[in-house]
Amino acid sequence: MVRIPGGTFLMGSDRFYAEERPVHPVAVDGFWMDEHPVTVARFRAFVKATGYVTVAEREIDPADYPGADPAGLVPGALVFRMTSGPVDLDDWRRWWSYEPGACWHRPLGTGSTVHGRERHPVTQVAFADAAAYAAWVGKDLPTEAEWEFAARGGLDGAVFVWGDEFTPKGRRMANIWHGAFPWQYVPASAKQPMPGTTPVGSFPPNGYGLCDMAGNTWEWTADHYLDRHPDPTPRPCCAPRNPRVDRPTATATATTATTAAATAPASASASASAGRFPRRVTKGGSHLCAPNYCLRYRPAARSAQSEDTATCHLGFRCVIR
Repeated sequence: MVRIPGGTFLMGSDRFYAEERPVHPVAVDGFWMDEHPVTVARFRAFVKATGYVTVAEREIDPADYPGADPAGLVPGALVFRMTSGPVDLDDWRRWWSYEPGACWHRPLGTGSTVHGRERHPVTQVAFADAAAYAAWVGKDLPTEAEWEFAARGGLDGAVFVWGDEFTPKGRRMANIWHGAFPWQYVPASAKQPMPGTTPVGSFPPNGYGLCDMAGNTWEWTADHYLDRHPDPTPRPCCAPRNPRVDRPTATATATTATTAAATAPASASASASAGRFPRRVTKGGSHLCAPNYCLRYRPAARSAQSEDTATCHLGFRCVIR
């Protein structure tokens, strides 16, 4: 773990997506944070020691998805599939599919494996899975404010976790999508011919020594999702300290496709699913974020994910306060 000093910073951004506004001062106390996302190897040790069964592996209660075809209510998770050409970017179903059998040790569905990927971030973990692991190791999930403060690495106000330039001196700084999403992928090298996770620490750490705070996988936080940040206090001296959102709100809406509507198996009612499962904030973007579609590999960026969400680009890391 890495020690993150306490301090006051400007949270959010007025330059990109509406849910990141307004910019407002926030103070956080010092804490410890995992140097990188929880890996397949560490999550495997947790499962082996406890016998834990993840949400994606459990039988599905039809009451959670009213209107769904019962034949489609089988354990599984969302898996990304590249398209053969340009598609309507308003329709996430073009590149996401619900795959029966997909889970943390079969991240792309039946027949896939995590063998040889022990140093990759674990994926296909729902919020309850992340929280259970954190409790097992005696840690917690970070709040949104803690996560963003740590991601900035001391560069208050910078666009990216490494500064303001996207590719300084032509160097790729994170595992994100290069090319036209979701059909044209430009690999960095022959080692990564297709989009996917990379071993943790494959890209430079930020100013606090944290790896993968941008790209690779989205990361769960402890906070329930709000559509926007609270209005800033008129007195900078009174910045909220260690803010957190402990309860869901009825007005929270999804900001990306991979939310409750997307995770409802088969033909499940999206609206019913969205009402059944509260949304939490996820941060950091993933290897599927591209400039032409999801410019969210920035510290201020945020997404709403329903607690039952499990996808091939969503993981987590832990903190100790």
